Amino acid sequence: MDPRKNSDGTSKIARPLGREQRRWPRLPSSEAEVPDPQDPPALVPLSFSTRDLVREDQFGAWQTLLAPLVDVRLPDGVFPSDGFPADHTAWNLGSMLIVQQRAPAHSYIRSDTKLRSSSIDHWYVALLRTGRAWTEVDGRVALGKPGTMELRSLGHPFRGRTTESESLFLYLPRELFEHSAAALDAKNNSTLSGNVANLLIDYISGIEARLHALSANDLPRIVHATRDMIMACFSPSKDQTAVAEHLAGVALMERARRYIQGNLDAIDLTPDTVCRALGISRTRLYQLFEPNGGVSHYIQRRRLLTAHAALSDPEETRRIIDIAEAVGFNSAANFSRAFSKEFGYSPREARNAMAMPRFVHSISAFERDTPHSFEDWLKMLGS
Repeated sequence: MDPRKNSDGTSKIARPLGREQRRWPRLPSSEAEVPDPQDPPALVPLSFSTRDLVREDQFGAWQTLLAPLVDVRLPDGVFPSDGFPADHTAWNLGSMLIVQQRAPAHSYIRSDTKLRSSSIDHWYVALLRTGRAWTEVDGRVALGKPGTMELRSLGHPFRGRTTESESLFLYLPRELFEHSAAALDAKNNSTLSGNVANLLIDYISGIEARLHALSANDLPRIVHATRDMIMACFSPSKDQTAVAEHLAGVALMERARRYIQGNLDAIDLTPDTVCRALGISRTRLYQLFEPNGGVSHYIQRRRLLTAHAALSDPEETRRIIDIAEAVGFNSAANFSRAFSKEFGYSPREARNAMAMPRFVHSISAFERDTPHSFEDWLKMLGS
């Protein structure tokens, strides 16, 4: 049988090699995305574990780590000599800290005395993967367990206890919620459950799975989207259907943005291809991107920003036309014209300057000296 023929005798169509095979890029098959080499990962975790310490010193080390937040105590009948194997990994997104924590049972208190000696008044959201926690504020106890989300202020005293547990915490500065402070204060020590909580948990779990791959350009968008979702979830509004729709819209917008960023090199990246990839209508896509000037405008701007980052990189050796093609432009003239219109100077001027001040300023927050402790990160959060 001729290998060039199908079983019915018809000729097989040869598929061109090279760039044409990348026309329809696949979405990542796993949740842990591979970072774009032009957009390197921005986050380096701050990890702490008591497991390498002698048993008698483990709990004391844990107390010192959490001292800026709470005073911790062992349960009755448990002693420091019994050991306290615990792990704490923090990720700094600039205006949000994500902390992955695993610890044995203990109690905790953020007292009036602690508040008077601390400038930390952030909000935090707690998600328990395993275990139970009971936290009391002004006589009202909130129960945390898998499938629920807790919202609590570090600017208000509280006390509680937890079983052995694995948890995820989000710390966000009060400044992020300055326009909704009163509404959020009314929900202090709230517990969220049900479908709306599951939407938020799924969204946060998606961020957690991608922490190793997030770029500096991703971080502000993720922080703002998370802020919006927290506000929607814990809003005093009783219209949970509207809340769920809002959350679904925010999550869909993030999926669209990730897809676009991951496929900038495809010349045929259009609203139609985005619709097909996400399984949504053109009307829905246009509604999502209306605040950004439309989906086509958003795609164009992301291409130009990615090209600008490459041209401003002193270690980037590709020709300007190669960079233009890598972000989806098939004409040097079209790229130069669009670039000059967007930034006010040509691609060659951007390369010659190596890094224009306005662009460096936008990422400088992620290039500052790395603090040496979790306490430093808490104090600098949002600054």
